[in-house]
Amino acid sequence: MEEQLAQPRIIFVGGGFGGLAAAKALKHTPVQIILIDRANHHLFQPLLYQVATAALTPSQIATPIRSILRKQKNVTVVLGEVTGVDKERRCVLVSTADRERVPVAYDYLILATGATHSYFGHNEFEEFAPGLKSLADAVSARNRILQAFEQAEAEDDPSRYRDLLTFILVGAGPTGVEMASALAILVRTTLKSDFRRIDPTSARIVLVDMAPRVLPPFSEDLSEAAKRRLEDLGVEVRLGHSVDQIDDDGIVVAGERIASKTVIWTAGVAPSPAGKWLKVETDRAGRVRVQKDVTVPGHPEIFVVGDTASFEEDGKPLPGVAQVAMQQGHYAGKVIHSRVTGNTPPGSFSYFDKGNMAVVGKGFAVLQSHKVRVSGFGAWLAWAAIHLQFLATSSLRLTVFLQWVWTYITGQRGSRLIVNHHATQPTKAAEDTSGKSAVA
Repeated sequence: MEEQLAQPRIIFVGGGFGGLAAAKALKHTPVQIILIDRANHHLFQPLLYQVATAALTPSQIATPIRSILRKQKNVTVVLGEVTGVDKERRCVLVSTADRERVPVAYDYLILATGATHSYFGHNEFEEFAPGLKSLADAVSARNRILQAFEQAEAEDDPSRYRDLLTFILVGAGPTGVEMASALAILVRTTLKSDFRRIDPTSARIVLVDMAPRVLPPFSEDLSEAAKRRLEDLGVEVRLGHSVDQIDDDGIVVAGERIASKTVIWTAGVAPSPAGKWLKVETDRAGRVRVQKDVTVPGHPEIFVVGDTASFEEDGKPLPGVAQVAMQQGHYAGKVIHSRVTGNTPPGSFSYFDKGNMAVVGKGFAVLQSHKVRVSGFGAWLAWAAIHLQFLATSSLRLTVFLQWVWTYITGQRGSRLIVNHHATQPTKAAEDTSGKSAVA
């Protein structure tokens, strides 16, 4: 990776929405791009909750980065983790499977490192309430949800059914609302007739948030419509109180204990440690304060985009959503292109807000775009079309569309598998002396 090159070298850290948008903007630019990510795939995070609730498989919302960029000859993909940035030497420190903190030089650097969970100072909650930011998180949540029903079915003491079949979502933003509603549909349709000793429809789903309403980024009327829809689906919505305690037996909110064996964190997010790497000014959340061209003050060769960046418009920071990351990534690519080719650089970055949307169960969504505010089936169709459009490949769009149609018509889910990747293999003692399984 360290041989001398005539063309400028650009290092991208992160293969998410921002990183891929920047790479595509530089497709025809005479540069060499090294894209470094600790995962080998690009993840469509807005649909993670559908993997967690068994509607889609992991492979339907993730695509290998190499596959997406296979036709872009000026990009080299490296599976590794960036652990630091040396601004003076203009290099990043990369750890791979067999090497630690290898310096890799750059002429330009784009940090698109995304975000992780934030427990608002209560990191002890993480052990009992995992978040939903990666494919591993989603598969783990799916395992916990499905195992709860399996354990209840095998439980001899009916008094334990209630605890096993109580599911708590902490955080009533888009992820929490979508997860709660999808879980409600799962237990009332797909699982309804699968069990003999328990009634899956008796499951209790609780959505908790200290905010006064669900979906705070939306208007009050859409927020209220979403809340009514959740309650129609049987979701208990508890607002206005923060969670005081989370442990192996459930949560404590407003002094009341809610017993549960499955708590999922769908609240705040925290940026990557890029601000610490760069040793520059950050906002209260830890995001790097960038200039109008999304560069770091004093370092015009370093760009920071997406969830890692703090960029204000009209006195307000831009939200941590995919469309911000994509627009900033594309803009950073255009700026670099203009510098390399000597063309006129674009003006200051300006965000075009295409609106917000959230799905609330089967056939219902809320959509807000400027003065347009829509809820119901029409908004759900728009949500489905837009999400299909932004999937990485045409094959994913087709498979997800067909799965959605099948699930909508039949109620059957795409992947109701409990996958324990660390399970031990069955002992050979289960086989008889003839070599055939004793339970064949």
